Amino acid sequence: MGKHRREGPPDQPSRAVSRIDPDNALAAYERRRQPSMDVWRKQCPLAGGASHVRPDQPRVLLTWNGFTYEMTDTAPDLAAAQKWLPNSPGSPPGDT
Repeated sequence: MGKHRREGPPDQPSRAVSRIDPDNALAAYERRRQPSMDVWRKQCPLAGGASHVRPDQPRVLLTWNGFTYEMTDTAPDLAAAQKWLPNSPGSPPGDT
């Protein structure tokens, strides 16, 4: 038995296998087009670093375009950037 063998009954499916709809031919492609952790909009400090450090620092506002995050705008500080973010995590653009 290997060191990394999954414990549990052998009839249970592995949790590592992605669940793709077999009836949808584009399911794998559509899954790759989703933003990581379903975050459609995010902000980050202009000079880098953690977002909670120096809340008065300018921010870059990023939006998911279906392939990667692209710069949409800038905000003068953390409070303005948080107003731009959607109210609920995981909501696509336009649902703010």
